Amino acid sequence: MFGAMKNRITRLVLSYLGTIVIIGLATFLLKILEQSLQIQIIALLFLLPILLCTVLWGLTSGILAGLLAFLTFNFLFIQPYYTLHVHQSQDLITLIIFLIVAVVLSQFIAQAREAVVLAKKREWEATRMYELISALAGLTDVQIIMHTLAEKIIETFHFNKVEIRVNDRDSEGELVYSTQATVNDKQPYELSVPMYTARNMEGEIRLWFDQNDLSIEETRLLAAFGNQGALAIERIHLIKSENIAKVLEESDRIKTSLLNSVSHELRSPLAAIKASASSLRSGAVDWNTEARADLLATVEEETDQLNLLVGNLLDMSRIEAGALKPKIQWNSIAEIIKGVVTSMRGQLSHHPVVYQFEKDLPFVPTDYVMMGQVFTNLISNSIKYAPQDTPITFSAEVKEGCVWIKVLNQSPHVPEEHLEHIFDKFFRVSESDKVTGTGLGLSICRGIVEAHGGKIWAENHAEGFAYIITLPITLDGNLPDIPKDELDG
Repeated sequence: MFGAMKNRITRLVLSYLGTIVIIGLATFLLKILEQSLQIQIIALLFLLPILLCTVLWGLTSGILAGLLAFLTFNFLFIQPYYTLHVHQSQDLITLIIFLIVAVVLSQFIAQAREAVVLAKKREWEATRMYELISALAGLTDVQIIMHTLAEKIIETFHFNKVEIRVNDRDSEGELVYSTQATVNDKQPYELSVPMYTARNMEGEIRLWFDQNDLSIEETRLLAAFGNQGALAIERIHLIKSENIAKVLEESDRIKTSLLNSVSHELRSPLAAIKASASSLRSGAVDWNTEARADLLATVEEETDQLNLLVGNLLDMSRIEAGALKPKIQWNSIAEIIKGVVTSMRGQLSHHPVVYQFEKDLPFVPTDYVMMGQVFTNLISNSIKYAPQDTPITFSAEVKEGCVWIKVLNQSPHVPEEHLEHIFDKFFRVSESDKVTGTGLGLSICRGIVEAHGGKIWAENHAEGFAYIITLPITLDGNLPDIPKDELDG
């Protein structure tokens, strides 16, 4: 922990020193060229090192560079020289505009940089999952699965030693696979990761490492690795059963659909992000504020799409492993829906949103984040299939001891024989369906809603197509006990 803090402080100090050096060199060069350049040109040229510092080290360094450039510009290039006083109002206006532009540009570039970093992180996570699923697909020996899983964990996370223990159903003992140790064998393992499926726990992964604590993203990905290994082992047990042919066929179908979907869904947003980021970094074009904002919006939207993709993959892994456990609290369904709509306002720019909530809706025992994901996926599907400029309507009412929620859009009707299957993984109404997506969104919605004790289905309506959700308004038979002042607030 202290090592990580020391490294962060070192990087911060080095970035500040680098910023000072770059601004110093830029000042030296501009001072040499001062006689041949107008003061306005010097101010514009000072923006280049500011942008460079932001790209290299982030917003903090960009702001520091802007302040240093502002002070240097005032001290050396604005009369009276070698003082921070400004006598002419025109020079004062120039300085103020310079500082504002420097700060705004630093923020723009920093946002683009952070978006690219996040996109790369999500790409890395999705790629590692892709590689693991590909490596495990088709394996029919438990020892080979354990070996493959351990090697992929070492390759991805760089642990010193990995040991996998799997329950041997035949001998009622344990099968153990261990990588070559780079630590003392007597040293106790530092982390244990269970390998869950929907039916039982297949084993555990023991890890030795001398690095700092894992991040939340790394912990989540590691858990997904363990669950995928457990699913691969369970597949072997199923293969030994009477349904060998059916299990193999379904496994191959899921593998092919997942790999094809992930491969396509990754390339499209990454290409858009790369093109936008490259355009922002290019010095060949002087982007105006509106164009720069459009490029940043593209980066942000495509990053959100990548984030949703990776989240769906990991969540489906949790659902299949039976590890989906909602953190139940009393929440307002109306507030959850409105929060999701607000976060997706960019994607909903061509779809008016209509609310038809019953007055005095009770609070519902839900996991706020999980139910937010349900409505995110339903809205995404509505946007994909509904014509532009058509409304998406949210309604909610109390009926039969449950809150009934309806998400209505004007997309085409689905054949009745397909309605019960649209929540299956990778299901398409027809092969001619060209709408992109992994086909996991609705399946995840069903898993989350059922984990809350609710139900979800789809219906054709005269007004279009609707998703219906029912959620119980009691928790263990008890109504919400929330203070009146909290409800009023």
